[in-house]
Amino acid sequence: MNAKVFLYGLFLALPLFLASCSDDDLKKADAVTGKKVTLSSDRTLGVDIIYSDSARVKAKGYAPILDKVTPVSGSTYQEMIKGVNIDFYNENGTVDGNLVCDYAIRKDQELKTEFKKNVVVKNSKGDTFSSQELIWDEQKKIFYSTQRVYVKGIDGNVGDGINFKAPQDFSTYEMETGSGELNMKEGIAP
Repeated sequence: MNAKVFLYGLFLALPLFLASCSDDDLKKADAVTGKKVTLSSDRTLGVDIIYSDSARVKAKGYAPILDKVTPVSGSTYQEMIKGVNIDFYNENGTVDGNLVCDYAIRKDQELKTEFKKNVVVKNSKGDTFSSQELIWDEQKKIFYSTQRVYVKGIDGNVGDGINFKAPQDFSTYEMETGSGELNMKEGIAP
């Protein structure tokens, strides 16, 4: 008897529920479902990436996951959702720098790569640069960021600032609104 009462109550409540849906609700649902984005995505696991210029290897990287995304309209991009680890090479072919991060995205048409989340770079001198974002501009051959960048020199000097800019080998750098601590050596004449 209880099952019959339940089914009877369900059949009475269902028309009331459907009647409470207005045409406006259905139009809103159509508008949301009408905005479809079409793209294709190819996923590759365990990717070795080699960057060369003039037939010379300048960097080798590794990404655990690489998604190549091609929207129907718009620019293609490569997304490294589990980050990347890149070694930079000098003219002699030896490693003289490194970059690691938790996420990266390369925008193919812009020739820019955005490194995000726990970005750490070590240059050939042993200086360490860290930030939540660094952008590599392949055409200008520079790294830059509007986010705060922290620098720790091999000599113990530390500093930080915004509007960071450095050549791609991080041999020099500039930033604004900076602060830091310098270790001064004794016996240096003015």
